[in-house]
Amino acid sequence: MNFLFQSPRLGFRLWQASDLDAFTKMNADPETMTFFQHPLSKKESKALMDRMTKLYDELEHCYFAVDLLESGDFLGMIGLGTKSFKERFTPCVDIGWRIRKKYWNQGYSTEGAARCLEYAKELGIKEVYSLASSKNLASIRVMQKIGMTYEYDFEHPDLLEHPRLQPCSLFKIEL
Repeated sequence: MNFLFQSPRLGFRLWQASDLDAFTKMNADPETMTFFQHPLSKKESKALMDRMTKLYDELEHCYFAVDLLESGDFLGMIGLGTKSFKERFTPCVDIGWRIRKKYWNQGYSTEGAARCLEYAKELGIKEVYSLASSKNLASIRVMQKIGMTYEYDFEHPDLLEHPRLQPCSLFKIEL
């Protein structure tokens, strides 16, 4: 596999058509998608893959497809995106992750996110944000483990119709 970069256990690459089935299955899982508006259909998963490809073409970063180096198995996505909804910290570069449930609690999100911060620094990005529902303690722990600092909680304007996801906690790191 041709990886853009690696961490000790993970390979980060661009999206391929062959990722769609595994990505769709992950995005359709209600438990995996607990802290998102809803599980995603195959069409929505494909649209997300296409957006990530376009983002990489424009900015040299995206939420990358990530494989386990040892097995070649598709882990999920970890990487850098952008947020542009109206809030005092936007527009900004953000870091995020979504991995297959069978790989939870093994340190992959933390390892991958830490490597993506190194990649952001290589690109000359000076600060990175991350946000999650304040109820998403697992993601908040990852943010803390990679050295991000809590900024504040806020009402996400794109989630006003999803009060169960509010408020969101914002974290930041300067590189």
